[in-house]
Amino acid sequence: MDDTELVMRSERALLSSVTRRDAREVDRLIDEDFEEIGASGRLWSRSEMIHALAAERPGDDDMIRDTEMRACVLGPDLILLTYVSDRDGRRARRSSLWRRTATGWRLRHHQGTVLDGDGGASGAAIRP
Repeated sequence: MDDTELVMRSERALLSSVTRRDAREVDRLIDEDFEEIGASGRLWSRSEMIHALAAERPGDDDMIRDTEMRACVLGPDLILLTYVSDRDGRRARRSSLWRRTATGWRLRHHQGTVLDGDGGASGAAIRP
């Protein structure tokens, strides 16, 4: 498996309810310097995100689908993913920056922007 496939697999793991509620696994996947700009515009720290995901109830995110996932290698240790997520009909355009570290690929930065029905940006907010 090449690096882009590994990073895509890791990103999709973070869309899984099983992974999201497993704080140890999320801790392994996200970088020490992680930050997220959520679809709502909120800035999330690493510890806030780990706590929020671990607190999700079963059924909160059992099915987050992704479409249009693409990888762009920015350098030997950086991969940018872009895709559209769909969580119960709430769609967001997302970008994730993955960084290779001594312990493997880890998510350094993530951002989501809510899409309206036509695929354009919307003012509505969704969960991270």
